[in-house]
This record gives sequence, C-alpha cells and structure tokens, in this order.
Amino acid sequence: MKHCLSLLLLGCLCACTPSPKQDEMTKTSPIERLDPALDAIIASDAVITVIATGYVWSEGPLWLPAQQRLIFSDVPANTIYQWTAEAGASVYLSPSGYTDTIPRGGEPGSNGLTLDAAGNLVLCQHGDRRMARMQAPLDAPKALFTTLADGYNGKKFNSPNDAVFDRQGNLYFTDPPYGLLQQDEDPTKELPFNGVYKVTPEGAVTLLIDSLTRPNGIAFSPDEQYLYVANSDPARATWYRYTLRDGAIVEGGIWYDATALTATEPGLPDGMKVDKNGNVFATGPGGIFVFNLAGKLLGKIRFAAATSNCALADDDKTLYVTNHQDIVRVQLRK
Repeated sequence: MKHCLSLLLLGCLCACTPSPKQDEMTKTSPIERLDPALDAIIASDAVITVIATGYVWSEGPLWLPAQQRLIFSDVPANTIYQWTAEAGASVYLSPSGYTDTIPRGGEPGSNGLTLDAAGNLVLCQHGDRRMARMQAPLDAPKALFTTLADGYNGKKFNSPNDAVFDRQGNLYFTDPPYGLLQQDEDPTKELPFNGVYKVTPEGAVTLLIDSLTRPNGIAFSPDEQYLYVANSDPARATWYRYTLRDGAIVEGGIWYDATALTATEPGLPDGMKVDKNGNVFATGPGGIFVFNLAGKLLGKIRFAAATSNCALADDDKTLYVTNHQDIVRVQLRK
C-alpha cells in the first residue's frame, strides 16, 4: 500500500542508500501495554533494531528459515531485497513485479511474498497484475515467473497486494488498486470492485469478497477457521474476520475499527501475521496492534512512521517489520 509519509522511526534516523552492511541502531522497544497477557508475547526488555534503511516503500517481509534470510519488497523500486545477519542488505531479485520493457512509474514491483507447500516463492505482482510463482530456487533467484492467476471472469486483476496459502494448497489474496497509476480512477482498471479471491491448486479463481473498499493484509487463524482481512481505507480503517467452512466464507464482519486513529496516527490497517497461539500482529495507525484470538487488543508496538507489514521468525520470538524506509527487527522474547 502507498503512504506518502516521511516520518522516521522514533524521529532519529535518516535515510540512506541500501548497502551490503547497514549500521544497526538499537532502541528500547516503545511498547504500549494494555493487558498483562501481552507480557507472555512480548518481553518487558524487548528491543527494536533497525537492520536496514533507505528504501522507497518497503513491504511484504518473508523470513526464509532454512537460509536464515529475510526478503522484502521495495514496491516502487520493482526490487526484492534480502538481509542476513552476516552480510546485511543487498538486492535479491529485480525486476520483481513488473516485467514489461515499457517504463512506468507508480508502484510496479512485488508486494506481498509467501511460500507454497513446495517451498517456492509466490509473489503479488503489482505491475504484471497477477499472482506468480518464481521458477528458480530460493538460493538462486531469477526473474522467471509462472502465472498462477491474472484475472477474474475474463478481466484483469487490479494489483494483487497480499496473499496466504491454506493447508489444502488454496491461495487467498487481496486485490486493491494501489499498483494502478490512478488507482480506482485508472483507465486500465477492468474490475468495478476491489476483491478478495481464492485460487485452487488447479487454477480456478473464486471471488470471496467484493464489498471492501481497500482490501489489503490477509491471514488465517492457526486452525484456518477464521480469515482476517485488513481494509486500508482512511475513511474505513478496519480489520475484518470471516468464518470459513470448506474454504468458503459463511459469515463475518468488522473485527476492530481503527478509523478514529487515522486523524492523528501514521499508517492504516495493512499487512498482518498470526502466531501459533492465534495472536494477531497487525500493522495499523501508530504501529503494530497485537490482538489475542478473541479480538482483544493487548497492546501496541509504536512507530513514528507508517508500518506496512511484518513477519514472524524464530518460533515467534522475532518480528521483522517493514516500516516505510526502514527494515526493523523486534526481539519479542529471548
């Protein structure tokens, strides 16, 4: 999602060009603790470390445990970067979301990143307006892609944004207009809505939701009974939770409404991740909201700039955050 914001994390960092090894800057984590239950999720001595900086709009962090590597999108730069503790940050894959040779502006790159059951990289590609699989190993990336889905009822998607697989291999993803140069008013927009879809392993595309103005982040509860969807509309900044049965939505509605906060806090409901206990880490106005499975807000990890997404690692002990121009590591527990 696009945010034209230039506030810096904790107001103390300046942007620089990404380099192979960034100087790391550590700060005591600004945790807003609203419920004692948060202490079991985020330790009292949790710290934030800025591990890389200088990106235009960072998105889609994905932890690759076998490689001990973080990859993430810089959407306007049409590039995926990588970070390791040993080597720092460097280019991982380019182009990442727009493979045509005709120059274009806006946000053409990849956005959300995930892995399929076979461990292949699957990308939400703004510029190519499709869900795609990289046809190369994770440790030898190449800009070779196979289309998983690129339209509904004969019409092109807008710009797939975030995605998640269920255990049956079905791919669920959101399709707001952020990758289109004029968004909803873009003359190339073919669908009259911004949808949430399911793609079966055989490639069949089903429209699940067409009523959200800006569907964005998407995640499952651990038992896959619930599907969470963020709506990144300043006028309707909400998270939704839907009950699933056999991969279909049977009921759902607003789970948490943060619209009132958008007047004073940077950011909107965007990417999210769910830990093994069902706690939801959701980027939103002012930072990362931490909800329990019942939907109670336990606390927030506060940031001064807009956060776009996050990724859990190390058995839910570490959280990586794409925070506008910065990539941030939050050591939740030791």
